[in-house]
Amino acid sequence: MSFLELAEARYSLRRFSDKPVEKEKLDRILQAGRVAPTACNNQPQNILVLQSQEALEKLRRCTSCHFNAPMALIICFDKSISWKRPYDEKDHGEIDASIVCAHMMLEAADLGLGTTWVCYFDPQAVIREFALPEDIIPSSILPLGYAAADAAPAPLHAQRKPIGETVRIL
Repeated sequence: MSFLELAEARYSLRRFSDKPVEKEKLDRILQAGRVAPTACNNQPQNILVLQSQEALEKLRRCTSCHFNAPMALIICFDKSISWKRPYDEKDHGEIDASIVCAHMMLEAADLGLGTTWVCYFDPQAVIREFALPEDIIPSSILPLGYAAADAAPAPLHAQRKPIGETVRIL
């Protein structure tokens, strides 16, 4: 499958089976995040892998968008090492974390796993539940696992604006 075919086929999975994710697949997903580009190669990402029932219960106290996945990743960044643009001090940690998340999400899809990019969570609850240090900022959550037998893309998944509405060629 080509990259574009993979990107088009991937959808936000909201119904997971209880089949566990194999360590080899998790390792490849984490490697995809490790090699993702970050501003000035500062690599500020900090990823929590939630596998235990205790960790998944903590996640449930942070978001309703856990979808009962058998595993989840919390993608954070370290604001003490993330690159700040000198013109306006814009912190690129959030952007770096998003690129890392996208790499992991697409690697998961390539391995036959599903994910949903979750930004609907209480960041203070994540900080509290997982005892994050002051400089570690939660950016997104990636529930991860195999699709349930009745899983399907959301009705709006395939609806895309025409490219002319989102691209300007100068």
